[in-house]
Amino acid sequence: MKNYQTSEIKNVVLLGAPGSGKTTFAEAMAFEGKVIDRRGSIENENTLSDNTDLEHSNRRSIYSTILYTEFMNHKLNIIDAPGSDDFSGGLFAAFKVADVGLMLFNAQNGFEVGSEIQSRYAKTYNVPLVGVINQLDSEKANWEGTLESIASFSKVKPIVVQYPVNPGLGFDAFIDVLLMKMFRFKDDNGTREELPIPAEHAERAAELHQALLEAAAENDETLMDTYFEKGDLEPDEIRKGLGMGIANRDWMPIFCASAKKDIGTKRIMEFIIKVAPNPDQRPPMTDTEGNDIPADPAGPTILFVFKSSIEQHVGEISYFRVVSGKVTEGMELLNMRTENKEKLSQLFAVAGKNRVKVSEMSAGDIGCTVKLKSTRTGDTLAPAGSHTVISPMVFPEPRYRAAVRAVNQADEEKLGELLNKARYEDPTLLVEYSKELKQTIVQGQGELHLKILRDQIMGGSKIDIEYFAPRIPYRETITKTAAADYRHKKQSGGAGQFGEVHLVIEPYYEGMPEPSKYKVDGKELTLNVKNKEEYDLDWGGKLQFYSAVVGGAIDARFMPAILKGIMEKMEEGPLTGSYARDIRVIVYDGKMHPVDSNEISFKLAGRNAFKEAFRNAGPKIMEPIYNVEVLVPSDKMGDVMSDMQNRRAIIEGMSSEGGLDRLSARVPLSELYRYSTTLSSLTNGRATYTMKFASYEQVPSDIQEKLLKAYADTDKDE
Repeated sequence: MKNYQTSEIKNVVLLGAPGSGKTTFAEAMAFEGKVIDRRGSIENENTLSDNTDLEHSNRRSIYSTILYTEFMNHKLNIIDAPGSDDFSGGLFAAFKVADVGLMLFNAQNGFEVGSEIQSRYAKTYNVPLVGVINQLDSEKANWEGTLESIASFSKVKPIVVQYPVNPGLGFDAFIDVLLMKMFRFKDDNGTREELPIPAEHAERAAELHQALLEAAAENDETLMDTYFEKGDLEPDEIRKGLGMGIANRDWMPIFCASAKKDIGTKRIMEFIIKVAPNPDQRPPMTDTEGNDIPADPAGPTILFVFKSSIEQHVGEISYFRVVSGKVTEGMELLNMRTENKEKLSQLFAVAGKNRVKVSEMSAGDIGCTVKLKSTRTGDTLAPAGSHTVISPMVFPEPRYRAAVRAVNQADEEKLGELLNKARYEDPTLLVEYSKELKQTIVQGQGELHLKILRDQIMGGSKIDIEYFAPRIPYRETITKTAAADYRHKKQSGGAGQFGEVHLVIEPYYEGMPEPSKYKVDGKELTLNVKNKEEYDLDWGGKLQFYSAVVGGAIDARFMPAILKGIMEKMEEGPLTGSYARDIRVIVYDGKMHPVDSNEISFKLAGRNAFKEAFRNAGPKIMEPIYNVEVLVPSDKMGDVMSDMQNRRAIIEGMSSEGGLDRLSARVPLSELYRYSTTLSSLTNGRATYTMKFASYEQVPSDIQEKLLKAYADTDKDE
């Protein structure tokens, strides 16, 4: 394989809703570039993409697949991204390193919710788009309807470059209005003939050609002058104008295809090579300081790792883009995160599981290496002495959480290792053991995402695991002032235990005045504060701890023990065992024994006095509230809103956008378990949502009563 220069490289991400034919199209591109001599199929489970057992059994893309093909003396790096939003991590990584998106539309379904989601992501990352209406050989293929839906809903205006002559089961020809030719296909392997446009298509082709000329001329004054002067533009001039419009996301050229029959593939590849931007024609990557890193082959060697995987018999594989400079086999670079040296002993061009050794790669190219010591997704590799760190990829917030455990408790340690491995390969999976909830919590993009994780673990390790509803991380606090005292006394021969603590607690809020006077047992208590400590709690909120003991009633050396007892009870709140927060504690009196007083005595006295005061201070439970945004087809909005209201949601806003409605609401986390499944059921899989933590708010009184009773019953059981 030759070493391609930056100007000879195109980086393409294949986009589209599930079922739009991306994997089959990638196969056709690899076939046209002679990377494979026979096309595989989804049915036969032998495609370059979707090459894992899980993808075969689920008949869908789960992981992004990196491929390449060689065509017209260029290298096209292709990332086949999953269509399902549950597996969007691969898509977000692809947007980081790709220079153009090829958006496939199923001619039977038109512009789908999946198309909307992915085009929205493409807009966020400023990725130019080229549109392909695929599966035009299907019985229910609807070219006009699909084109109309794209025009109505797409965030980038479509401009027709090709239209089909005979969409449907007999589809074998299309008119190309850029070249003003008809292409007819003789077989299912891309063999084509170029023909003049038939007379019955001449008028329509001329109209579309005119629209293409005007679109191209819009982007360049010189082209506009030429167009006005001649009334026409040469194909290369059209390509130049369209290239500028594509790069600015003003236009999305629309092509015809049947990936299954390899119709249109070659023409689309020709267009990408001649029109789509090279790596050095796109906005450069930036580092964490905001500096541009141009795709300059003469610059310092900088690699960005955008995907990691573990393959049996091979080990860890790191997929990278050469951001700058050239990387050669055997080169040593520094991992900017770990500061460890990494030797790239081998470099590969990638075509699914097939890897071709290369000796060198230039800026803009995509490849992989194996067996790096400590490099993972998101790392930057650069020369020693460099301080460049490429700005990280930003992945979507998790939308689904579940607790997980091994059915056989003896497998828990092994399960932890497998979860960490899965996290290494998929950054959109979050795995943590919650000390607060005493559960291992897994978070992902949806129930399907976590189902696939379970299948992966159980299939590869034979460990049985189960998901169940996670506990909710409630918070406990107080609403009024209360006082309590507690004497801890224990005598069992020899030295005993004795400690007595009197304290006042009150709700903490920012900017509140310092403590001075309180009423305790009907009497006014004036405080003389000796010491103040303030703690920002790991779980949010604050604790203020004051010592106002006078006359040596409690020796100062016992105050840390009292604080420790209080803090222990705040870590396991008196109401439900949840963390307590935003409380001020003032220890104002107590008693000691000259022999029996010790730290454990005062820790227990402080803990129990705090617990008693807490219960009398108008305690309340607070629950986590999330901002939820649902994108839903207009005809399903009523069902979605009704379901939201049943979840104690507060609707904050509604808006419409291109035939889709957007619903914004604040929803308690306790009401969101398995919401992705419910939403899919309500909308036939046509809606999506995002969720992000907003705040803690007081639970309604009826729910608080239920929580208190449930915790009391648990205490009895234990």
